[in-house]
Amino acid sequence: MKLWPFRTEKKALTDEQILEMLGGGMPTATGVAVSAESALRVPAVASAVRTISEAAASLTIKVVEIGADGRETEVPGHPVTELLRGESNDFTSGFELIRALMVDALTRDQGGLAWVNWSRTEAKPVEIIRYRPGYIQCDFPDDTLAPVYRIRGVVEPQQNVIHLKSTFGKAPLSLCREAVGVAIAMEQHAGRLFGKSARPGGVIETGEKMTEEAAKRMILAWKAAMEGSDNAGKTGILFGGATWKQMQLSSVDAQFQQLRLFQLQEIARAFNIPVTMIGDLSRGTFMNAAEMQRQFLQLCLEPWLRALESAFRRALFTKEERPRFAVRFERDDFSNVDLTARATAISSLVSSRTINPNEARSWLDLPPYPAGSEFANPNTGSSQPGSPTATPAEKLPEPNAKDVDDGNE
Repeated sequence: MKLWPFRTEKKALTDEQILEMLGGGMPTATGVAVSAESALRVPAVASAVRTISEAAASLTIKVVEIGADGRETEVPGHPVTELLRGESNDFTSGFELIRALMVDALTRDQGGLAWVNWSRTEAKPVEIIRYRPGYIQCDFPDDTLAPVYRIRGVVEPQQNVIHLKSTFGKAPLSLCREAVGVAIAMEQHAGRLFGKSARPGGVIETGEKMTEEAAKRMILAWKAAMEGSDNAGKTGILFGGATWKQMQLSSVDAQFQQLRLFQLQEIARAFNIPVTMIGDLSRGTFMNAAEMQRQFLQLCLEPWLRALESAFRRALFTKEERPRFAVRFERDDFSNVDLTARATAISSLVSSRTINPNEARSWLDLPPYPAGSEFANPNTGSSQPGSPTATPAEKLPEPNAKDVDDGNE
């Protein structure tokens, strides 16, 4: 709830923010200015940002209630669930909101910012709006690093802002700006190289003296006949004793492809993503593909999911509700891709009596069946104690109070 009168302050923009607003970006050692927009034109950067953001947004999200024993129970139909899973506002879906917040956090130092509109009568969030980057300003005026948010110069309560922060207070894109600058420079070099008939340049040598005008005519004629991808492979004809001398490849040119692959690996390191997930399959095999996917989920995506859950919990629940409610992403959605691994895991959990068959069926979105709540090992025969088909005499006895060791003896 806003308080009157509003307290307004004006803060000076940093050099980075000014350059971003002008569209130029921060300069790098290569002389290439890198901004969020220009960096996303690099395929490796665009692939990394898209893979992480869309993977996070694709997961099923829910609101859970935390019991006194620490167990979490899903709360169906909660208003927060509708905003994050359904429609965040009249023009943005929950998927688009989470994806946009992730993209901002990966590419901009201020992170992902969105404004929460709270209902004053019902004390619940009714919509979430992600504004254009830079519309919501975030500053850290004191040593406590407590953020101060401003919209159009007006201080906004922290409760009303979702803030997804990046590690180190810097976006991964900012931390690898030099690597992106090198990648852009190499891309431009490749464009110039292949734009000139896809071969290195050379020189035309002649023993005769030529006037400046004659030299210009020869150069224009040679360019018209030989340069350009359409003229690749044509046979050049020289007159007057002139000879063509092709320039030799330098060590840099000879290893150009390897250098481009290395730059792709550098960008993947900055985003903490396996290089195979952004298109480099030179080291990818059937043996290590699953391990790299596991590393992506555990080391790259999981920290972002935890940050998202914390940001949503802080901004979408009141201070009194936070100890009781939380937002959770369903990590199990990724195991649906590998049906064999999922089936093996479920079978092992049922056999070890960690879960019962009906709990396993709920993971597969299947309805329960009678006697499916029994904890039994289906691999040891149908007549085992506690199995769904066992006779009443063979079923495991229910524990009572005197049979439970309370640890006081």
